[in-house]
Amino acid sequence: MIIIDGSEGEGGGQVVRNACALSLITGQPFRIINARGKREKPGLMRQHVTAVEAACALGNATCEGLAVGASEIAFTPGKVVPGEYRFAVGTAGSTGLVLQTLLMPLVLADLPSRLVLEGGTHNMLAPPFEFIAKTFLPILNRMGPKVEARLVRHGFYPRGGGRIEVDITPAPLIPIECVERGTLRECSVTAFVAGLPFDIADREILAARKALDWPEESFVVRQLPEDQGPGNIVLIEAVFDDVTEIVSGFGQLGVPAEAVARKAAGRMAGYLESAAFAGPYLQDQLLLPFALAGGGAFTTVKPSQHSLTARDVIERFIGRRAVFMDQPDGAHRVEWR
Repeated sequence: MIIIDGSEGEGGGQVVRNACALSLITGQPFRIINARGKREKPGLMRQHVTAVEAACALGNATCEGLAVGASEIAFTPGKVVPGEYRFAVGTAGSTGLVLQTLLMPLVLADLPSRLVLEGGTHNMLAPPFEFIAKTFLPILNRMGPKVEARLVRHGFYPRGGGRIEVDITPAPLIPIECVERGTLRECSVTAFVAGLPFDIADREILAARKALDWPEESFVVRQLPEDQGPGNIVLIEAVFDDVTEIVSGFGQLGVPAEAVARKAAGRMAGYLESAAFAGPYLQDQLLLPFALAGGGAFTTVKPSQHSLTARDVIERFIGRRAVFMDQPDGAHRVEWR
């Protein structure tokens, strides 16, 4: 059995998600101690429990000690059964993070699957739905599978209530090279509000205009139905020939709307100034499928602690290690050895 100290490295919930996915794929059981050991509230949260329960359901697995607040679990995998599944986080916990747990085992299954996931779709502690659908999945689909995701209803923190649907047509993962992003084709900033004053979005758009020298028609406000709120997010999107980068900023109590937009715009500006294919969040998401493909490469920005922790967990299960190599242009090339 593989033993993992969940307080090592970044010390968050991604250790649990990656371990469950890799266990179902490789057939190796694992035990995690000190789960989420570096978080303000250590132990499993509701969304982590849902992710593990979902992994047990589709993988005929068992998990000892699974409960909200648990710091130690033991997971024994079974055979993955593709099909149609519905899982509800029950809070604003991220549907996207639950999807991360289930996606690779189903991508490598022998028949198609469909997932319906309910909970949070736009949560400041997880990639928003648009990032998954427009940034991550197009790269995964180049590797052989076909995965389509639909946003049925927005779900913001703290209310949740969102819904996404994902159709998965499996295929073996093919190594690919993602080293250049190509020419910038489109750019946009969209401020969403639901159940909140409209002027919040207006102020965010005004701040983003000052920070980004983009055409006026690139800036849009979108008001969602009130019953999907309260919630606010700014999505900044840059579409290149070969990759789409999406940066998000979430409205928070006590944080001025202008500050939310300026911070997101600053992060996008940093990515645009680099020569890297993958930003910091796509970097983290690509590690598992590239490792399972047995090769390939991509360029990215400076490796995050989140990514280095994911790399270590992946290596424990499959023996391949991601190597981040400095490039002359300041980017990092990631390869597997």
